[in-house]
Order: sequence, then C-alpha cells, then structure tokens
Amino acid sequence: EAVLSGAMAAEGPRSLFALSAAAVSCSMGALEQDVWALPGHLLRGLLPLLSVFRLERAEDAARRAGLSTQPIWRKLWDDVMKTRPPNSENITCWRKKFLETFFSNVLHGVLDVSSDWRLNDHHFSPLLHSSPHVSQLTLCNMLQGAVELTAEHNQKVLENLASSLQILKFQHLLSSDQSIRHSLVLLLHRLIHHGSVSQVSMYSWPVPDTVLLVLILSMSAGFWRSGNALAYHSSPCGLCREEDKAQSQESAQEQAERGCYDEREQSDGENQVGSPGAPEEANAEVNRYGADACLNSVLSRPRSSPLQNQSCKEGSSSVPCDHPGIQGGYSRCISSQLSCGSILRKTRRRLKSALGKKRRCLRRSRGPYADPEDLYDFVFTVAKEDNSGLLDKNSATEGENADNWTSSSPGSLCTGHAGSKKRGGSAGIFSLKAARRFRSVSTLELFSIPLTGETCRTLSNLLSSWVSLENLVLSYNGLGANIFCILSGLRALSRRSDCHLRVVRVSDVFSHMPCMELVHCILCAFPQLHTLSVSFDLKNQLEGSRPEGNPSCSEVEIPESCLEQLEIRFPREPLHTKLLLPVLKASKFLQQLSLDSATLPCSQELGLLLEAIKECNPSLKKLSFHDVNLAEHQKEVLLLLQDPVLQEITFSFCRLFESSTNEFLSDIINAVKRNSSLKSLKLPGNRLGNHRLVALADIFSEDSTSALCQLDVSSNCIKPDGLLEFTKKLEGHIQQRGGQIQFTHLRLFQNWLDQDAETAQEALRRLKAVCSVVNDSWDSSQAFADYISVM
Repeated sequence: EAVLSGAMAAEGPRSLFALSAAAVSCSMGALEQDVWALPGHLLRGLLPLLSVFRLERAEDAARRAGLSTQPIWRKLWDDVMKTRPPNSENITCWRKKFLETFFSNVLHGVLDVSSDWRLNDHHFSPLLHSSPHVSQLTLCNMLQGAVELTAEHNQKVLENLASSLQILKFQHLLSSDQSIRHSLVLLLHRLIHHGSVSQVSMYSWPVPDTVLLVLILSMSAGFWRSGNALAYHSSPCGLCREEDKAQSQESAQEQAERGCYDEREQSDGENQVGSPGAPEEANAEVNRYGADACLNSVLSRPRSSPLQNQSCKEGSSSVPCDHPGIQGGYSRCISSQLSCGSILRKTRRRLKSALGKKRRCLRRSRGPYADPEDLYDFVFTVAKEDNSGLLDKNSATEGENADNWTSSSPGSLCTGHAGSKKRGGSAGIFSLKAARRFRSVSTLELFSIPLTGETCRTLSNLLSSWVSLENLVLSYNGLGANIFCILSGLRALSRRSDCHLRVVRVSDVFSHMPCMELVHCILCAFPQLHTLSVSFDLKNQLEGSRPEGNPSCSEVEIPESCLEQLEIRFPREPLHTKLLLPVLKASKFLQQLSLDSATLPCSQELGLLLEAIKECNPSLKKLSFHDVNLAEHQKEVLLLLQDPVLQEITFSFCRLFESSTNEFLSDIINAVKRNSSLKSLKLPGNRLGNHRLVALADIFSEDSTSALCQLDVSSNCIKPDGLLEFTKKLEGHIQQRGGQIQFTHLRLFQNWLDQDAETAQEALRRLKAVCSVVNDSWDSSQAFADYISVM
C-alpha cells in the first residue's frame, strides 16, 4: 500500500475516483468478489491499479464487462521488461507474452520481483502463478533452471509446465556434473514422457558434452530406463506406477480372456493327449515357435509385462489343456505359462550369450530397473555403439545392406551388417531395446552443434524408430560424410507404417556431395516428405571422391513423392536442369520451389527449367530465386510474371535491372497488370532506385486487372523523395478506382530513408493510410558504394 501511494504521489494530484480506486486495490483480498461485479466503466479505471496477481484473476470479470486487459499488460511489459520484444507486431496476447517472459527471467535470476510494486504481492508466487502461461522455455549454461524446477518446493510448478509447455529449448549449454544431469532427467521425464512438450531445440553448443547431448536426444525420442533412476524425491515416478498398474490390469484381463476357456481348444487338447506322440510334438512346437516369439518380443517390445504376456500367449496357443473341465483347463494353462517363462529365460540367456563381450560392459547386477549408479550407463552405451548399432538384424536383412550409398560411403560410420560381423554384433541394439519407451517429441532442431560420428550413429539409431517425429532440422552440425548415417536412420524410419516425418531441413557450411545428389538421396530414402530444404555455404574440395561400387544417388530413380515444398541453396554450383528434372517429375504435388545462389551455365538453362516446371508441376504456387544472376534472362522473367498459376514470385538480389532498358521495366509492369493470379511480388536487392519505384505504382492504375496484394522493395536504394512521389502516384490511382484496391502490404527494409527524415515520415504516414508498411531504421551510409553504382 505504501509503495502504491508513493507511486501515485509521484504522478501528482489525483481525482476522487482515482483515490478511491487506489484504496480499493489495496484491499482486494476482502473486496475481490465485489470488485468483479462492478460496472464496466468503474472496472476500467481500477484494472491498471491492480497487482499482477489480481490482474491475472480479473481476466474473466473484464471479459464479461466487455473490457480488454491487453493495453495494461503491454504497459506492464514496457515498465518491467524495458525492451521491445522481437516481432511485436505479431503478438496477439500480451498477457501470455508478459507472464511467459516473466517466468523465464525469474527462473534465471535476471528479474527482481521487488523492482515494481505490481509484482510485489505476498499472494503472488512468481513461478507458480506464471507457469500455466508458459508454452516455450529456454534452459541455458549450467542448467540451473532444471535444478530449480525439479526442487521439491516447485513440484506444483513442474506439474503446471507439464500441461502448458510445448517447446523446450537448450542454448549455450556447458558441461555439467552428475547431480545436474539427474535433475535434467527428472525434468525431461516429466515434461516430455508425461507432459505435452512437442518440440526440443538446441542452439549454439560449440563443444557439446557427448553424455549430455545423447541424454537429451534419447529422452526426446522417448527412450530411458525407468525405476530408481527416475525416482522423484526418493520415490518412484507416480505416473509410471499408474501406467504399470493399468497395464498389469489390462494384461491380466487379456490373460483371463485367452482361449484357456475355449471348449474347442479343450477338445483339441483331448485329441492330442490321446495320441502317444502328442506331448513330444507339443513340446517341440513350443520350443520352435515359442522361443522365436520370445526373441522377437525382446527385440521389439520394451516393457516386461507385455513381453511376458505375448510370449506366453504364443506358447500356450500350441499347448492343449488336460481336461475338458474349467479347473483342469486353467491348471494346464498355468503350467503352460510356467513353461513359457522357462522358454523366455532360456531365450534371454541365449541372447545374452550372443551379444558378446560388448554386452558385458554393462553392470552384471542390473535388473529390470537401473540402480541410481547405473543412471548414465545407458547414455554411455548408446553413445558408444559400434557400427552395428544403427539398425537391427531384421532391418539389415530387408535390404539396408544392399544400398551401398548408405553403408559404404566414404567416412560413413553406419556400416550395416558387415560391421556387425566385424565387431561383435548387436551390443548397441540391446541398450536401446532394453530401455523403456515413453512418449516422444514431434520436432527436433539442432542448430550450430557439431555432431561427431558417435553422436550421428546414436541419432540415426534413434531416428530409425522415432515414429512420432514430424520435423527434423539439422543446421550447421558439421555432418560431412556422416550425412549417410542420418540417411540410413531416415530410411529405416520411412519403412514404418506409423511414421509421421514430413519436414527435413539440412544446412551446413560445406557440402559433402553436390546439392542435387543429396536431394536425390533424401527423396529416394524418404519419399513421404512434404518439405525438404538443403542449404550449403561452400563446396567441399574433396567432393566427388567415392569408393568403387558406390553408385551416385542421381543414378537411382526417385519414386513418386509427396513433396510440396523444395528449397535448395547451392554453394555456387551450376544449376543443371537435367539433374533437377527427375526431382520435379517425382514431385507432382510441388507447390513451392526456392533456388538460392545457383549459377546458370548457359542462357538456355533457365528456359529449360521453366518448361520443366510447366510440364511437371502444374500445382506450383510459389517460385523464388535468390542471388541468381538473371540480368541476361529478361525473356524468362517476363514469362514467369505472365504465368497464370503462380501466386508468389520472388527475385531477390537477382540483378534484374543491371543491364536493362526502360522497355524491360514497362514490360514487367504490363505483365503484372494483366496477371490476375499473382498475389505477391518480391523484388529486394535489385537496385530499383527512385524512378523505377515510381513507375511500379502504375501496376495499380485504373486499367489494371492485377490482384497484387504484397510488394517487397527492400534494399533497393530508395530515397525519401522517391518514396513520397510513389505514394502520391499510388493515391491518384486509388482515387481513380474509387478506393477499390487489393494492395495491402509494402516492405521497405534497408532503404535510404534516413537521408531526409521529414520527407520520409510524410511518405510513410500517407502510405500507412493505404496499406500496411513494414520498414526499419537503417544507416544508409553503409551502402555508399551501392549508391554510387546507381547514380
């Protein structure tokens, strides 16, 4: 109350209403329900005087009174955060934005709640009351946030996050000790395995801790050992216990409903008992089929209860009941279950023996659940998998080994079955198969995190069964030849009928192989993709060296794909249409195509590309060229602008007007004026200058049938006087058309509007009355060389 009074006194004399409202706000504990019933005009004056705790509780009352609290939350942001949030124009709920950022700042200790009286309410628990509004959280450095969130006093906070959090990010991580990693295990288990986190992103980790990285990847994929390792405050995870209990009840019900009570099976059993050789045949049947069933279950089903039930079910189906009576039949079924249990134990012993020395590196005393000391054995086992650890034996026999480009590529660490023979088999496989499988995320993003061969093998192994994964982004990870390892995992995943992966984005500094060949490889391995983005900065000098017998991916026919969006950034490679043509032919549903930093080897190449697009991709809606020299391809540019299907065309830094005439500009304007399907035209970085910008206003003249809504003229050496002239000409055309115009958005980034601030402000003010204008404050002195070249 004293703080509020001091703040009011600093603002000067207040009205009687303001003084009354301030008094009421100080007594909200007793008056809250009465205040929520106040008329709207009274509540409007009271809301800005409430603490964050009361303002958050007032949301329903304000809505009923027809009031919006958004301006109050926005002012809170300005007063408390004192920064302008990125993309502020896209923020739809300032309440959520404030509370989400507030939670993160308090968690990381960068905000003092005593700094503002609206935050300093004894009813207000900063983390607890803001956590329901957190959908995105970033953990960084030494993971102090993970330690705080898993502390016992924040158990309710963690429960709230499990319901609200969708995106979990890790940034600038450092190596951590075992206690911190244990806190991270608890956090990931609650937020991913028993929560609603659907995206895990990691950023800027120049020297990643392998154990920590594999830990995050494995738990994001839903793998981990349960039991004591996941104890929460010295007690096992309650949610896991509930799931196990429900599963046990379901298994018991299935067991009770099995064919032990089926009279037909009992009758069959009597017939078999009557035969002298029946017991031996039945035992042989159990040993032959039951053992196989148990082995398959060990390799495919992570949880113990379903494993035993499935094995017993397979075994008991071949074992008859001794007597037609229910009791006798039930007794025989129990006996068959015990026999099946014996088979299961024998199978496990055989499997353990087959695994070899690599299996013995794990603790021999480990039971179904790991001890606390075994918490990170699993991580080390997965991270240290040998060459056979990528795909299981069944995958290899299905033909994975037959594809040389996934198994014998130079430097590839995924060597398939051959490596399995060489290094002792499936040690790595069992480590994943033995882990319990939980819920997994649908989006994985790795930015600027170097991935070693070990990490790539682990990631590929995880990818091979990560059926919930929908989006995979690998950006600047230094993959090199390890890209084949990732492809191997993707191909194994693509064979899963329940696979959901639809988006793959790969970018790096160096390309291990030509871009088009990589596109071929990925689409051959994964034709189900909807979006594929391949981007490289530089060409690898060692590119092209491949061992004998390893065919080029471009020689393999691409199956018909579901691709809708294709983005390729060439490291200054020539664009050969003959290499792109198979991709276009296989992608009949393609809607977006983006080509970046490609060189055209001859003048006919772009024409061939346009013909191929017209023939193969009739549904293409968006076409983009960036940093592709189109100065000598004016005819093809005009053909694109006349296309009756394309809705968005981008010529970004394509030097369109480098050697053009005024006639070419007039042809562009006339083509756009007559095109009623084109909605967006983006021309950034093409040196339009003032006079060409003014001419573009004629696109919206009275005789135009253009449906253009968006125009991007960023980075085009536009000065304030040219922008003002364009605005006046545009206003004239709109007036002639009776105010009927579809133009809604104009982008003006990085132009020379700072050279005459007054003129620029007038032009922008008048433009904003016509359309939405997006611009920035840019120092044009940095582009003086560009200015000289345009003069």
